[in-house]
Amino acid sequence: MIRGSRRHPGFLAAMAHRISGLLLALFLPAHFLVLGLAIESEAALEGAIRWTDQPLVKVGEWGLVVLLTLHLGLGLRVLALEFLPWRDSRKTLIGVGVAASLLVGLLFIHNLG
Repeated sequence: MIRGSRRHPGFLAAMAHRISGLLLALFLPAHFLVLGLAIESEAALEGAIRWTDQPLVKVGEWGLVVLLTLHLGLGLRVLALEFLPWRDSRKTLIGVGVAASLLVGLLFIHNLG
């Protein structure tokens, strides 16, 4: 059972920030692999780019954009915690940040089609 403090929006936001960072770090080797293919040859890069046209990869791209915006938004939250005065509207700011991340993801997937 989760204790009350672990249900607090601030705790959940901190965990989401850490988890999104870890998932983004897992993506980096694939990103570097594709960059390496670009250096290797044009044909290898073209094959990798063709592979990214698969529907499942498009869903993964959407997830990557959502993770990036979520990590950015929650990172800005951490900076606000460090440098701005305490405010009671923190829960609202967390909700706005998560909603903005999802909105960016929706805009991204809308532009894929």
